[in-house]
Amino acid sequence: MHTLVIGGSASGKSELAELLTLKGPAPHYYIATMEVHDAESQRRVARHQNLRAGKGFWTIERPVDLGGLRLPKPGGTALIECVTNLVANECFSPNGVGMAQAVDAVLAGADALMAQAMCIFVTGDVFADGIAYDTGTQGYLKSLAAVNAGLAAHCGRVVESVCGLPQWLKGGR
Repeated sequence: MHTLVIGGSASGKSELAELLTLKGPAPHYYIATMEVHDAESQRRVARHQNLRAGKGFWTIERPVDLGGLRLPKPGGTALIECVTNLVANECFSPNGVGMAQAVDAVLAGADALMAQAMCIFVTGDVFADGIAYDTGTQGYLKSLAAVNAGLAAHCGRVVESVCGLPQWLKGGR
């Protein structure tokens, strides 16, 4: 069953998603979406690589165009880490589709991937800070909210990680 895992920064969402992925059928794919631009993003990538080291994940770098991804072996379980980055990349990266088409591109890509494997999507809850952002950031937040809502509708399970504790919102364990 496809699953959406949502949570704030350092909420335990990645660890929960990895656990759920490893309980799914093999092979286990890790679809990495972060574009590395600086030392901080490299540290984040290295942290995630260390967390999944030795767990048998087949890592595929895919910062944009999820719909163009064809898994080496159909079937298995794919962990998409993280939708937050994927939407930002589609909105702002020179290789992305741009703000106006990001939602459709990400959701169509998710559908294409869900046809190939059981998917565990990780996304961030970045909506509660109450800060008024510039137009570009506001557009990104609206796009991410639309993608999160679309994924929640398409996934049989939705779980929020709060302080490392899973809170099942849809579909149960």
